[in-house]
Amino acid sequence: MAIVELRFTALPEHVRTARLVAAAVARRAGVAESVLDEVRLAVGEACSRAVGLTRQVGADEPVTVTLDDGDGRFSIEVRDAVPQPAVVGAGEPGGSVGLPGPSGTNGMSLDVAESELGLAVILGLVDELDVRAGADGGSIRMSWPSEKGKIGDDPLGL
Repeated sequence: MAIVELRFTALPEHVRTARLVAAAVARRAGVAESVLDEVRLAVGEACSRAVGLTRQVGADEPVTVTLDDGDGRFSIEVRDAVPQPAVVGAGEPGGSVGLPGPSGTNGMSLDVAESELGLAVILGLVDELDVRAGADGGSIRMSWPSEKGKIGDDPLGL
């Protein structure tokens, strides 16, 4: 099991880097080549959402992206440190995707419609999705099936 963690300042220009790293790690984890575009798009949406929320409230904390290829699945978790109203995970019975409340911290209004649209796009791209939010910030956990290559098989040619 390999875990890669990427932390970056909440700037839009870093989202592209996160997408490229996610695609490279997904390929190495054995995610099907036909799914790599979905991984890139989902990571881009999740990171853009985290960057937008962080910048909107003026927080200084970085966005964290954790990539994990354990248990026959390739999973990515994107976390921000913006306190948000609680959200029931999308994969849970009765769960919903999105932010239930219209206001963020410090009296600033969060663009709920844009946030929910981004989550809807992600939902269409991933195999499994879990959205969490709370006083410590939010997280979007996405996963896809993966099949490890044979021992010694290095898709990156290293």
